[in-house]
Amino acid sequence: MIATGLDILLRKSEHFQNRKIGLIVNQSSVTPELNYSWNALKERGIQVKMIFSPEHGLFATEQDQIAVNYQPELGCEMVSLYGDSAESLLPDKALLDNIDLILFDIQDVGSRYYTYINTLALFMEAVDSMDIEIMVLDRPNPLGGTIVEGPLLDPAFRSFVGIFPVPVRHGLTAGELALFYRDIKKLDINLSVIKMEGWQRSMLFPETGLPWIPPSPNMPTFATAEVYPGMCLFEGINASEGRGTTTPFQLSGAPFIKPDDLARRCRAYGLEGVLFRPVWFKPTFHKFCNSVIGGLWLQVTDHSRFRSFATGVAMTAALHELYPEELQFITSVYEFNDRIPAFDLLAGNSTIRNSILKGCDTSLLLDSWRGDEAGFLQVKTDFHLYE
Repeated sequence: MIATGLDILLRKSEHFQNRKIGLIVNQSSVTPELNYSWNALKERGIQVKMIFSPEHGLFATEQDQIAVNYQPELGCEMVSLYGDSAESLLPDKALLDNIDLILFDIQDVGSRYYTYINTLALFMEAVDSMDIEIMVLDRPNPLGGTIVEGPLLDPAFRSFVGIFPVPVRHGLTAGELALFYRDIKKLDINLSVIKMEGWQRSMLFPETGLPWIPPSPNMPTFATAEVYPGMCLFEGINASEGRGTTTPFQLSGAPFIKPDDLARRCRAYGLEGVLFRPVWFKPTFHKFCNSVIGGLWLQVTDHSRFRSFATGVAMTAALHELYPEELQFITSVYEFNDRIPAFDLLAGNSTIRNSILKGCDTSLLLDSWRGDEAGFLQVKTDFHLYE
């Protein structure tokens, strides 16, 4: 089993006895014995003055895009970094007057959309030129560190689901992403990373020996994280991404879908490493709550060949091809943004949605971001901390 950045820090905890510490953490910040970081630090005589919690809250009690108001009592000040406005995503600088070290320790899932890494990026911007150290306690990228997939983020589409100018599946750890962001933004910050021991870029999460702690309410398993880079796109259309079921993102569907027809069309794309199983299911909350709807279950058969983002785009194209009158791209407020459709914020551009609407050749569309992937594969090696 590998040792995380938290494990390494706890081995030398005597160096942090006199620091004024704030944590950016949630329930995934645990030791191998499943002791929460804030308790493990306290047991070693390290005082935590403040805990900042990300979207969903410290114990992932809130669903997506719900302001976090409840905070448990843990003997220190609790601050939510996800409220009811975009301003709530940034720390109040007055709160930082009595802190000289921020520890970030949250399990990421390897996708540009996932907001915890974006919370880290915004915090880094907020402390630019301040006398505060940010230390990332590194954890594995569950999807490994070798494969990248999807287009780079167009800066015009920056949002809380897209801050890093990286492909959707970026192949970096949180620590590597932080180093990358400091460099490209030229931030004047005191940033350090406590590296893991034993992690290799080829490892998927099941190979780490670490327990999977669901980092958010709809990320119950590694299998969920594996399909998430593509199926999160369904948050931007009028189809369920499986929220309200026990297998979110692996399941998707809508009332207008005929499962066998959709499965047949998706199979025709020749996507590798995945099978499409026609299903009917009933979400218990979120889209189409308590309605039986048709859709697909994604079964990954080959981790090395499966391309989640391409699969999500292809499935969206298939929906438009089969149900052009029924499929809609959502234009309501999404992650505090009411100007750009949610699908475009997730994709990082409007090209993909427009191409689907124009009925372009799907195979050409799926090849359109190969250049971005190749370019980023070269760039990212400058920030690798692991072989």
